[in-house]
Amino acid sequence: MRRQYEDFWADAPQDPEPWAWERRRSLLLGEVGAGERVLDLGCGAGRFVAALRGAGAEAVGVELAEAALERARRNAPGADVRLVEPDGSLPLDHASIDFVWCSEVLEHVADTAHLLLEVRRVLRPGGRLLVTVPYHGRVKAALIALTRFDTHFDPLGQHLRFYTRSSLTATLRGSGFEAVRVSPWGGPPHGRARTSPKPASRSVAVSDVAV
Repeated sequence: MRRQYEDFWADAPQDPEPWAWERRRSLLLGEVGAGERVLDLGCGAGRFVAALRGAGAEAVGVELAEAALERARRNAPGADVRLVEPDGSLPLDHASIDFVWCSEVLEHVADTAHLLLEVRRVLRPGGRLLVTVPYHGRVKAALIALTRFDTHFDPLGQHLRFYTRSSLTATLRGSGFEAVRVSPWGGPPHGRARTSPKPASRSVAVSDVAV
């Protein structure tokens, strides 16, 4: 898997703007306080790391691919960015992080249980996890199944998991997170509105670690 992502970042366009950049940045910065130590898990080219530092947070970026970290160092000079350990562990001390940002990452992870255990390990008591993952809704999922199932669920593709609201909630609670809130993300910046003028394309989960 590491080799696959090294190849992806080596061939990717030069530091593209992240998907839904403005909305995701607003979502993140609306949840983080100045002075908090924040982990950007799957930091990619480092744009969220730079945004967190600009907002007064102490940001740490972690990635699977060294090629991604090379770009992160250019986009966020002097930032603390680190490579995932060979065994998949996060290169951080126990209870050293206030807030974890895991945006458009969880669906790519083969061993979800291990990753979430690592997230719990590095979070301080009362720390928070904010996740965004793709979510199509029942109608769109049915259309995908009928018209382009093989393409969308390509066994060699990068998307390994497909979550619903209930399965994401169950995954987080099963990993020991409490106060899990999952909402469609299609409206205001915090993404928690139950109604929206447009169908939501992502889900947002905010979880707290038990004290």
